[in-house]
Amino acid sequence: MERALNKVTTMRITEVDLAFVKPKDGLIAFASVVVDDQLYLGSIAVHQKLRGGYRLTYPTRKVGDGQFAVFHPIRRPLGIAIELAVFGKLKDVMSNQDVGHHRPHAGSASV
Repeated sequence: MERALNKVTTMRITEVDLAFVKPKDGLIAFASVVVDDQLYLGSIAVHQKLRGGYRLTYPTRKVGDGQFAVFHPIRRPLGIAIELAVFGKLKDVMSNQDVGHHRPHAGSASV
């Protein structure tokens, strides 16, 4: 068992979802990702930078006067994988925006 715990594993982002919000202070959406079809991570904030581009912030909880991280990537490769997956999905969605409405196209409605 100890040998298995020391093994380096590669994690893949297997699913990404975005929920857009009314932009405020740079916040434009919340992302959720699934890692290796096994672990769901949600409430990842997507912020638009003032000079272009995007950044992610991970959820925190306030306890007394302090805050603690609910979760965040510890290893840089996983952090980069999450960024690439979320920013790629964001680019795909933004390229399908309704012309003139400045909102992501949700597809046709059925009644």
